[in-house]
Amino acid sequence: MTVITTATVQVRDLVRRYDERAVLDGLDLDIAPGEFVALLGKSGSGKSTLLRALAGLDYDVEGSGELAVPQNVSVVFQDSRLLPWARVLDNVVLGLSGAGDRGRKSLEEVGLAGREQAWPNELSGGEQQRVALARSLVREPELLLADEPFGALDALTRLKMHVLLRKLCATHQPAVLLVTHDVDEAIVLADRVIVLDEGRIVAEEVVELAAPRSSADPGFAAIRSRLLDALGVSL
Repeated sequence: MTVITTATVQVRDLVRRYDERAVLDGLDLDIAPGEFVALLGKSGSGKSTLLRALAGLDYDVEGSGELAVPQNVSVVFQDSRLLPWARVLDNVVLGLSGAGDRGRKSLEEVGLAGREQAWPNELSGGEQQRVALARSLVREPELLLADEPFGALDALTRLKMHVLLRKLCATHQPAVLLVTHDVDEAIVLADRVIVLDEGRIVAEEVVELAAPRSSADPGFAAIRSRLLDALGVSL
């Protein structure tokens, strides 16, 4: 994997095989600095495989082209993956030296000021994901990779997290790749939505809707219809 110093992702001819099956099959992808891209696809289409490759967690990718990512990358998973034996602030600044003030500011940004000394098991699921976001963004990543970070949350908490994530991205301006199964979530959050099928990008939609984005907007409905069609869903 090549590491680049800008926040642009550049993928060319990426291949990942499991036995004889190509989960990623000659995939090409660019993500511009500060761009928010959502990735949709059926189960097994290669979404999480691509995210792991970009995170440097999969060393068995192939291809004659390139896989180039920024130097500073953070990952948020569906599970917050907090250390249960460490307090909230210690989880946020894990691995960072002398970053207490930065950690407290990051917790304030996600609405958890005053919870620095709480234990993870004292937090709700939504609060734990807020801590996970704080932990990712305190490092000021050039690229934020998010693998269904809101998939385990209830509907109301998920909507609140959508608002929070857009606010945080506007402040920190990382490039973002969000893996999700939720078409509406993708449209609400992303500047661009791509659909992956059998390891290749088969559809792409640039989202140019005014904020706040509403499913009642005819433009929203039109984008959703095209994305569902690309996913093989007929309404």
